[in-house]
Amino acid sequence: MKIYKQKIEVESKTQIEFFDITEKVQGVLANSEIREGVVLVFAPHTTMGIAINHNEPMLMQDFMRVLYKLVPMDDRYSHDLFELRKSSKSDARSNGHSHCKSFLLGISQTIPVEKGKLAMSENQSIFALEFDGSRKRDITIQVMGI
Repeated sequence: MKIYKQKIEVESKTQIEFFDITEKVQGVLANSEIREGVVLVFAPHTTMGIAINHNEPMLMQDFMRVLYKLVPMDDRYSHDLFELRKSSKSDARSNGHSHCKSFLLGISQTIPVEKGKLAMSENQSIFALEFDGSRKRDITIQVMGI
């Protein structure tokens, strides 16, 4: 079995942003020369998520609305009470909502590889979801197989 790992980068311009990274992941898969196996897409950040769904603009608006309802930005999050936290950094952000969104969605997805391609339907896309922008982020893509 072969293992190939590469990082890709995204840069958000707004607080919450969805990036369709499907083509970038397929590019990493092509670089790996692995034909059968799995691809792991992993965000090493506590205020991001990785998801697979349909890349349709109206659906993205619906999902954004659902996220705001489930985890509103203006709610009171204990994480944001810096004076009570034992290890508060001076540059800390009030981003409890971002951590909660990430916790709900998860920070990775695993996709099967068949004949050198991601085994996904034509309606599926891989998204990196930024909940605490604007900033640069790296995402780890690891391909394992033969």
